[in-house]
Amino acid sequence: MSRKGKQPIPVPKNVEVKVSGTNVSVKGPKGSLTQEIIPGIKVQLNNDVIDVVLPEGKEEMGNFHGLFRALINNMVVGVDKGFERKLEMIGVGYRAAVQGQLLDLQIGFSHPTKLPIPEGIQVKVDKNTLITISGIDKQQVGQFAASVRAIRPPEPYQGKGIRYAGEYVRKKAGKAAAKK
Repeated sequence: MSRKGKQPIPVPKNVEVKVSGTNVSVKGPKGSLTQEIIPGIKVQLNNDVIDVVLPEGKEEMGNFHGLFRALINNMVVGVDKGFERKLEMIGVGYRAAVQGQLLDLQIGFSHPTKLPIPEGIQVKVDKNTLITISGIDKQQVGQFAASVRAIRPPEPYQGKGIRYAGEYVRKKAGKAAAKK
């Protein structure tokens, strides 16, 4: 049985949780999220605490026990506090701007790079090189941050590119001059 799945999920005062059949709905000050639970996993709400239970005889569903506990916990945290990912752009002439529902990136390509911002995600750009992606759905925030980073990942020789804030990029030594 999952150790993570056994842990109860505390529900803050300003968050409302509803369990109906195989659906769990969480509503809070930042918005609302819904997750469908597979049959075999039970979700119980007791006095501002959510328990994800694996019934007797359903040990083969143990793989999903911790997964659904983590998904429900992320929903509770998301509607209460939200999630945020920060990216930094390193390189001469690299800059970003938000234009309506598009993220415009100037990252050394000959063509403009414009990414549509998904619904439910907020993007802020500070100092033209710091991108802050925030929202209530942890998976959606992380996926959009990863797709922005994938356009120009940091390269190992000069470290130029888009990286997560605080990410360490190990640098390689360039070619050494040949000895004669």
